[in-house]
Amino acid sequence: MIAFYPSTRRTSRRAFLAGLAGGAVGVVLRGVRAAGAARREVRVSGRRVKVIDGHAHCAIPEAAPPGAGANGLVMTPERLAQMDADGIDVQVLSINPFWYAADREAVRRLIDVQNERLAALCAAHPDRFVALATVALQYADLAAEQLEHAVKALGMRGVAIGGSVAGEELAAPKFDPFWAKAEALEALVFVHPQGFAEIRGRVQGNGFLGNVIGNPLETTVALSHLIFEGTLDRFPRLRICAAHGGGFLPSYAGRFDRGCLTFPANCTGKNQKPPSSYLRQLYFDSLVFTPEGLRHLAAECGASQIVLGTDYPYPWTSTAVDHVLATPALSDADKTAILGGTLARLLHIGSVS
Repeated sequence: MIAFYPSTRRTSRRAFLAGLAGGAVGVVLRGVRAAGAARREVRVSGRRVKVIDGHAHCAIPEAAPPGAGANGLVMTPERLAQMDADGIDVQVLSINPFWYAADREAVRRLIDVQNERLAALCAAHPDRFVALATVALQYADLAAEQLEHAVKALGMRGVAIGGSVAGEELAAPKFDPFWAKAEALEALVFVHPQGFAEIRGRVQGNGFLGNVIGNPLETTVALSHLIFEGTLDRFPRLRICAAHGGGFLPSYAGRFDRGCLTFPANCTGKNQKPPSSYLRQLYFDSLVFTPEGLRHLAAECGASQIVLGTDYPYPWTSTAVDHVLATPALSDADKTAILGGTLARLLHIGSVS
């Protein structure tokens, strides 16, 4: 059973945010200031750059499912101290969706709570956090309404969604109202996998394969359907960012092109361009771990399409900034864009003061 509080929509947004910011959130932030942690300033060729982490998780305690674990972390002094130590100026907060099986009224109230709490957290410390909305994507019309409210009324910068919705592909026509709204709002859509249930039996045993194979595989399948079913052609101005370097897609886009040439009967023309060309229409986070992996990703999709990602609070990396700085194939302009310039443009985040 998912526990959450009733909707707070009847409370004025200003009063709600002020009350929450002056309560628990304010206590946490005061604790951080008292700690006096040193803040790393990142520079490229001597110039200070604002570093923006586009892949950072959180959850709202009163809305989180039982056993959320690390995903239940919302805000602690340690979080901001870690950001300071790692050189992260701004985190883009997102919540992994766990509500795609919930009924319409329950999920409406859940999303109300999550988005309003996220907005309050960002309002309490606007120089360090921005948020991506949560939406009930299983009801595409409701998701479109929730996204519009989150962007226009709550100041959200985009939306986070799973790689599939209760077994349905994101490219299914039923989701077109959501995609249309995201395109109209110029909202960034962050696609994060939730695990690939269909291969669960094959990824048991050692190696954490359900994650290290299953997660990037789900992202690969999701993006591939968006390409081959024509979603990216119907909504060409969508701003989609895929977690974990886009899964396996950037490494195998050439095979997709060749597949359409070798077996043309299986490519029915819903996509108007060669499959690999859509990589320049998508964005990807930098969570590929090695300089060669990052070089390859930039070669396939363009450095302009890569944004910094840490997957915080999961301990995949604490060296995301150095990963970018230490990749010799990247120019200074590339590094500046990846570290924060591209997300600053997409999310309307100001430059370093």
